[in-house]
Amino acid sequence: MMRPETEAELAEMIKAANGPLWIEGGGTRSIGGPREGEVLGTSAMRGIDLYEPGALTMVAKAGTPLAEVEEALEKEGQRLPFEPMDHRTLLGTDGTPTIGGVFAANVSGPRRIQVGAARDFLLGVRFVDGAGQIVSNGGRVMKNVTGYDLVKLLAGSRGTLGVLTELSFKVLPKPGFCGTLLLEGLDDASAVAVLCRALGSPYEVSGAAHRQRGPNGAPITMIRLEGFENSVRYRAAALQLLLAEYGSFELETDPGRAADDWAAIRDVAPFGGQKGDVWRVSVKPTDAPGVVGQVPGAEAIYDWGGGLIWLRVDEGSQASAIRDTVAKVGGHATRIRGAGPGAFQPLAAPLAVLEAGLRARFDPRGILNPGLMGQAA
Repeated sequence: MMRPETEAELAEMIKAANGPLWIEGGGTRSIGGPREGEVLGTSAMRGIDLYEPGALTMVAKAGTPLAEVEEALEKEGQRLPFEPMDHRTLLGTDGTPTIGGVFAANVSGPRRIQVGAARDFLLGVRFVDGAGQIVSNGGRVMKNVTGYDLVKLLAGSRGTLGVLTELSFKVLPKPGFCGTLLLEGLDDASAVAVLCRALGSPYEVSGAAHRQRGPNGAPITMIRLEGFENSVRYRAAALQLLLAEYGSFELETDPGRAADDWAAIRDVAPFGGQKGDVWRVSVKPTDAPGVVGQVPGAEAIYDWGGGLIWLRVDEGSQASAIRDTVAKVGGHATRIRGAGPGAFQPLAAPLAVLEAGLRARFDPRGILNPGLMGQAA
């Protein structure tokens, strides 16, 4: 395994490569595959280069452990607003999540419905392309855009266009109080209706999820509110009135339980100890219960008000049913856990052409994570 310690070393390794390279950050997201080529790890390129709490800005090397970033932010009462998922429980991997891996995979959790995705907080990047050239784009202010917006392009590209070496990103203050409205017993359609109504209200919901099987075995619907305590309690009471026809909600304000409950949604923890393939499905929220109902034997966790579905099915089964069902409603499906090729959504022909053009520009030899993503439908 190659493990460069500097950007210059990384550039020389890529330039000298005469075959495929498998780019790896902390080794926690073993999605897609099969792996091809020599492993090139970025975890030795680590450290926070700049942190300006007053400007809500941080600059860190790509291999910096996510925990190190979060610890520095915690000391200043700040956080990564997009709530990145930790895949280790779901995928059974070890390793250390890195900030570069978070942005390379555009990993965003339950709070995305309120603040946006990881890529929306990325201000600037440095990376090495497939020719071994060092490229810099963006800056430390949101409006700094010059030429191609490579910042947005690299987020979610999973190392197929270039290997990230440094990132600058925006952070936000942590709220002082969190409350979660909980209601047991709703069927999927009713739960999604509740979540959609809550998200359509003026009450600033920061989490909207539903588990078909909660900690007590019964379905549980969850609505999160954050901010000042008086504001949270006022909004919770208003939402209880708005949603009264569906039942009586409990307001949970214990910070430990809230953290555990939303970490379970974020990390899809209930599926971690269970067998089966796991799919990540994005659809219009109102289509979500129908999609789940057409996949026999599936267990679902709904996030983003129903716009994100985590589906657990028997190993090696339901791939065609999931893809066909999701395609009918214009959705998107990725197999996050499970063996075999075809984990990522096949691209429509026009998108496949665009992607091929980008790869030819940034990785002309086709050596960075070949075959990981992108195939024509």
